[in-house]
Amino acid sequence: MNSMPGRHLTKIPEPWLRGTNEGLPPVLRSVLHALELAKEDIDHWCGDLTDGQLNARPFGIESVSYHISHLARSLDRLLTYAEGRELSAAQLESLGSELAGGSSREEVFGEWNAAFQMASRRLHASAGRDLNESRSVGRRQFQTTLGGLLMHIGDHTQRHVGQLITTVKIVKGSQREG
Repeated sequence: MNSMPGRHLTKIPEPWLRGTNEGLPPVLRSVLHALELAKEDIDHWCGDLTDGQLNARPFGIESVSYHISHLARSLDRLLTYAEGRELSAAQLESLGSELAGGSSREEVFGEWNAAFQMASRRLHASAGRDLNESRSVGRRQFQTTLGGLLMHIGDHTQRHVGQLITTVKIVKGSQREG
C-alpha cells in the first residue's frame, strides 16, 4: 500500500495488485491497470473542482480540463492506430480543440468517462492479437509495434495524470493563499 501523504486509496491496493483483468495478456492487463489507476486518480483529485478550477492556467501551465480532454481524445487516437486504422476527420479536428478550455465539469468528465469505457472495450477486443504486428503512427507514419503502442498508451496516460495532479495542487494552493 502507498503511504504517501495525499494518496487517497491507502486501504485499497492499486489496480495492478487487485488481481483484476487476469484473463488478458500481460501487456493489455498492464495498460488497463494504468487506465484504471488514472480514472481513480482523476476522480479523487478532480472530483470537487469547480469549472473555474478545471479551466485555470496558473503560471501559464495547461489546465486540468486540457489534460482530461487530451487523455480522452488521445486514447481514441492511439487505439485507432493500434487497430491499424487511420484517424478520421473528426479525430483530427478534435486535436485543435483540446487547448480551447472553458469546458464545464459535465463536459470534461462526461468525455473522460466515455473515453475510459470505450478504451476498456477496445482493449479487451484486441486480446489475442500479435503484439509484434507493425503499426504506423501519425501523419509521418512512425513505425512501432502493436505492443509498443499499447505500452505507450499506459505511459502517456500516467504522465498526464501526474501533470494533472500537480496542476490541481497548484490551483488549490494558489486559491488558499489568495
